[in-house]
Amino acid sequence: MASRFKAECLALLDQVEQMRISIVVTKHGRPIARVVPLEAGYDSATLGSVHLVAEPDEAYYSTGEAWDADADAD
Repeated sequence: MASRFKAECLALLDQVEQMRISIVVTKHGRPIARVVPLEAGYDSATLGSVHLVAEPDEAYYSTGEAWDADADAD
């Protein structure tokens, strides 16, 4: 099953690249993401980086539990 999912995802990514189309990803019928082709001349230094569009004090995802990311850094 995972190999079928991977194969279908890779085929869709090929379509995005070759046909220059965007794809909306849904989860349980609700749109959650959009896959778009890169523009020509992109800055390869930004590959793998994330651009957050929410306000700094806005939660991106909440588990409902408070935690401190640096608590176990010692």
